[in-house]
Amino acid sequence: MWKDPIVEETRKLREKYANEFNHDIDAIYENIQLRQKQSKKKLFSFPVRKPHKTRNAA
Repeated sequence: MWKDPIVEETRKLREKYANEFNHDIDAIYENIQLRQKQSKKKLFSFPVRKPHKTRNAA
């Protein structure tokens, strides 16, 4: 079976990062939040989009 080298590298990096926090999802989440606060990049999220109602074409 063919393996994508980019996927393999991503999985290795993800595993290395998770190992730093003993796979504790709460610790990983806290670290991500801390890194976002320390980042000089402007972070934002888009507003929730409501679904449009459509008429039945029958």
